[in-house]
Amino acid sequence: MKNKSKSKGLGDTIEKITEATGIKKIVHGLFGDDCGCEERKDKLNKLFPYKKVECLTEEEFNYLNDFGFNVSTIDIDKQKNLLKIYNRVFNDNRPPTSCGSCWIKIIDDLKNVFDDYKNQ
Repeated sequence: MKNKSKSKGLGDTIEKITEATGIKKIVHGLFGDDCGCEERKDKLNKLFPYKKVECLTEEEFNYLNDFGFNVSTIDIDKQKNLLKIYNRVFNDNRPPTSCGSCWIKIIDDLKNVFDDYKNQ
């Protein structure tokens, strides 16, 4: 039975690779079912989790819709609001910044989430 669920972290991805290549079957054949694979998988998932994107609230969606994404400068109030939305949606804790390239990434990430909602 193949595992089609979305990987929670690196451990799940490695397990899928070892299943697909037959390595897992060989290891279980040599060392039995209690080879430590499950513990390693759990540890790797905890050490290297994949970020889970949270859903936008209706208020956040409306704010981003009004924001428009086609701006060259963002005042401090908009920066605070965008950062608050970004940190909640991406389970992050980014501090306020004056870094232009950082803001480009934040806005691009938010636009991708917003566009996903808009296209549904």
